[in-house]
Amino acid sequence: MGKHFQLLKLDATDSTNQYLKDLLRSEKPSDYTVVIAERQLKGRGQMGTVWESEGRKNLTFSVLRRFDALNVKHQFVLNIAVSLAVHDVLKELLVPDVTIKWPNDIMSGSKKICGILIENVLKGERVGQSIIGIGLNVNQTDFMNLDKASSLQRITGRNFDLEELLHSLLGHLWLQLESIEAKTVTQLLPTYEKLLFRKDKPSTFTNAHGKMFMGFIRKVSPSGKLVLELEDRVFKEFDLKEVNLLY
Repeated sequence: MGKHFQLLKLDATDSTNQYLKDLLRSEKPSDYTVVIAERQLKGRGQMGTVWESEGRKNLTFSVLRRFDALNVKHQFVLNIAVSLAVHDVLKELLVPDVTIKWPNDIMSGSKKICGILIENVLKGERVGQSIIGIGLNVNQTDFMNLDKASSLQRITGRNFDLEELLHSLLGHLWLQLESIEAKTVTQLLPTYEKLLFRKDKPSTFTNAHGKMFMGFIRKVSPSGKLVLELEDRVFKEFDLKEVNLLY
């Protein structure tokens, strides 16, 4: 596995995704370049949320994946592949009740332990390259005011070797991403949908205007939208910016 990745270790950076983006502008980093930060100063989650990370206790890294033939229509395959890679590693480590909170947070029970931020660079109808950022809470035990966050150590009581964990994650990412251009979202959805957090459970959501409503997560559409069943058996698709699951 080691042969595929080129590791760049930084002492501290605002964001590993941003570092890779800047690198793409100034030089030609190779496929599977990995930028890992000992400390991330301004980690960003989906929709601009700030991700708090204690230095040298967690894993914050970004992977560059270049593509020849990944159609924009199928870009959600990346969310699925990366989520499944993280899920599989955590299952191997016997982390209990691992699920995926659509589109890309990884949960153990009702606690978030990992955030994924995928930023695709488009070339016309295709994804030219993807920057895949992963923030995994590993050995941090204090989450002050983040009541919905936890870490592998808090959940399992074990201390983890960050280096080993990184290599395991990269190995699983490689397995998932290596032949991804030949896959469609529809092919990958059944596995992903089975792992959805709160699937088929009555849940409360807010819409883009902050209004609360009830619904059931039923599935994900081929374009990666969340399909909810609302009252009177009405099914509706929601994009990332249109819905937020309260739990």
